[in-house]
Amino acid sequence: MTESHPPASVETVEEVVRRQLSQALGGRRGMIEAAVPTIVFTVLWLTTRELQLALSVSVGAALVLLAVRLVQRSSIQFVVNALVGIGIGWFFVQRSAAAGGSADDQALAYFLPGILYNSAYTVVLAFTCLIGWPMVGFMVGSVTGDATAWHRDKQVVRLCSLLTWMLVLPCLLRVLVQAPVWLAGSSGSMDADTAVAVLGIMKIALGWPLQLAALGAMVWLLARNHTPMEPAAAQE
Repeated sequence: MTESHPPASVETVEEVVRRQLSQALGGRRGMIEAAVPTIVFTVLWLTTRELQLALSVSVGAALVLLAVRLVQRSSIQFVVNALVGIGIGWFFVQRSAAAGGSADDQALAYFLPGILYNSAYTVVLAFTCLIGWPMVGFMVGSVTGDATAWHRDKQVVRLCSLLTWMLVLPCLLRVLVQAPVWLAGSSGSMDADTAVAVLGIMKIALGWPLQLAALGAMVWLLARNHTPMEPAAAQE
């Protein structure tokens, strides 16, 4: 492909990816809604040391956000995702309590699902890049109507690989930073209170702010290129 600036009527790969990423991440509002329950939990735990109170209020905050979405008749996907995340965290807390874990052990258990999730996300996305089928490419395929046609264009594959690696980096950074602290707190090599405080602060700092930074880098990259979208038949 030699065209660097396609006509306005031709949709570019960059336009498609920008739109799909915005939908997938929920925009700024969706990311803030995902962060609010964690912020509430962390602040309450650090200030009150009441685990059940922190969990209950974080759930309440998510439910308020859900109610607002329902009243506005807008998508509830991202609030529901936050509630599911809290529910999984609560499950891990209850498992820790059933095993006789202390309040600190239970608080540490709340952060474990996020570390496991980011680890799995990192492995899966990196694997798709390493085998030459980057996940972002399927965003393009969902628009063109052919899930794999984009793979015939090396330029598109290269762009999608770079964008997918940009999605990997925030997840990898969270694991590299949070996992050692969680392990140190669980093993006793770090004071459990300190570990919980550090994990809570890092979860907020490495949450939506880091995601926004990654998204900003992706938008900057997408703004620099204009890869024309072509129908599957033209690529064959």
